[in-house]
Amino acid sequence: MASSGSSDGKHFITDPKTLVKNSLCGLAIANPHLSFDEQQKVTFTKDLADLRKKQVTLFCGGGSGHEPAHAGFVGHGMLTAAVSGHVFASPTSSQVLSCLRRVYSEEHGTLVVIKNYTGDVLNFGRAVERFKSERVNHNLPLPKVATVVVDDDVGVVNPNDDEEGGVGRRGLAATVLVYKLAGACATAGGSLDQVKAVAEYAISNSFTIGCALNAASVPGQGMPRSLDSDEMEIGMGIHNEPGFATKKVQPADVLVPDLVKHIVDSMPFRKATSGNSKRRSVLLVNNLGATSNLEMGLVTKLAAESVRAQGIDPVRVFSGTYMTGLAMPGVSITLLMLPDNDDQYANILKLVDAATYCPGWVNHAHVADAGCTDESAQGPKVQIKPASDPVWERVISEAYSSVVAEEPQVTLLDQLMGDGDCGQVLLSGATAIRDAAQATQLPLNDPAAALAQISSIVEDAMGGTSGIIYCLFLDGLAQQLRALNISDNSSLTPQVWGKTMLGALDTLYQYTSARPGHRTLIDALQPFASTLSQTGNLDAALGAAGKGAEDTAQMQPKRGRAVYVQSKDNIADAGAVGLVAVIKGIVSALKQ
Repeated sequence: MASSGSSDGKHFITDPKTLVKNSLCGLAIANPHLSFDEQQKVTFTKDLADLRKKQVTLFCGGGSGHEPAHAGFVGHGMLTAAVSGHVFASPTSSQVLSCLRRVYSEEHGTLVVIKNYTGDVLNFGRAVERFKSERVNHNLPLPKVATVVVDDDVGVVNPNDDEEGGVGRRGLAATVLVYKLAGACATAGGSLDQVKAVAEYAISNSFTIGCALNAASVPGQGMPRSLDSDEMEIGMGIHNEPGFATKKVQPADVLVPDLVKHIVDSMPFRKATSGNSKRRSVLLVNNLGATSNLEMGLVTKLAAESVRAQGIDPVRVFSGTYMTGLAMPGVSITLLMLPDNDDQYANILKLVDAATYCPGWVNHAHVADAGCTDESAQGPKVQIKPASDPVWERVISEAYSSVVAEEPQVTLLDQLMGDGDCGQVLLSGATAIRDAAQATQLPLNDPAAALAQISSIVEDAMGGTSGIIYCLFLDGLAQQLRALNISDNSSLTPQVWGKTMLGALDTLYQYTSARPGHRTLIDALQPFASTLSQTGNLDAALGAAGKGAEDTAQMQPKRGRAVYVQSKDNIADAGAVGLVAVIKGIVSALKQ
């Protein structure tokens, strides 16, 4: 699934004891709609005094380390406030009580969302009871406060357990969906009963499974435990709790379908969906903290495909960082099953789609599908008429052989001053061109068309900076030949090639600041083109290219990755040496 998942225990911290408070201060600084009570670690929306007169208020909270949950979801359409404990530790009941007092709506009431962890349930529960008691003690009516407990985890439930025989389901990423729906309902004017009912629907129909490549390092404490480099854990909790299975790292296209299948096969899912025939869902793919966006895209694709393969339609797909375990390298997948009844379905979906304004939630952009533009993207169709030519075929073959011979040296030079792939990349391009020529796929009787086709082959085969430089040069060369109305090989003298190469360099120079003296392949290409244009002598031009490449050994790098590497004497530029290998093969073929 990933090449690495280890954490080295390093953190950006000043003092672990003040990390949570300072982090939440930073959140409020970056989001001007937020206020922060430093003493109680309560984050709340600045218009709270007005908001609680208009609607049901709601808040959530828990230990820190799960950012953006929960403070990152404070804003219109979602949470009114969030209360934070220390890292992986529940806030105290006094903190929760302070939050409840602050957000309580006398007219509309307040919903308290709790994740199913012992500390959270006890501290939030005690805070609610204390709030009730102090109201009664001051001759005030019992408050309109409702609580819901989120327990979406199916990673700790054996498929053969009944609900009383399980080990307890934890609150995971579906908590975010719970207060997304409840918050949207409250914003739309729903009563406390309606807001609670929506939250309870989400809780009863949400199911989450997580997977991590390693545990997460805790600031001030380090790594609590570590998996081997080739291991991953299914069901690892967001506080580093052990999962239910440790196994060898699997390819993502094996792992993700298994995770989805685990959800669908779990007893809670089967019980909740036994009468659900339309099988529509919201899919939430959650980054547990340290999974790259690149990998998240792959996991999201595979998760959506896997859900469909289970006969479930993911009508909305959300992917991002919602509830983390610090910098845990892992993902969780949540399915929120939607109602069969079309009216109820439409209502829930409306709440899902309702605009939300908080730092942790990204609203979907909905636009009309104006139809397919694939034809436009493909551009005009190019009619290629492959043709053979013995001279071109000999040139391509000799250039390929020369690159094969020089590739180890080019690779070595790039390992010393770059990222080590220059030789292999060049060989990949030469091989692709050779293969196309052998398969008679190139229009070798038309030099401009041949160069344009070779440029396309190089783009596909080489990639990277060197590849695009070759492509731009070949494109420019093809355009120069077209401008001269050269449509066959008969008028191509060495001097004509030299002049067109200088014109192609002008094209290349429009897009790169690399010039002779900058220690790049230009140091070989420019003298070759200039000498060939002036003399028409292939040997002299090859000699000029070779000297240009040799001279790069004494140059200070000014372009490319070598700029960032400590200068080493007598190390020639790999790109320039590689180009000379290509030129050497071409000259050898033309002299035969």
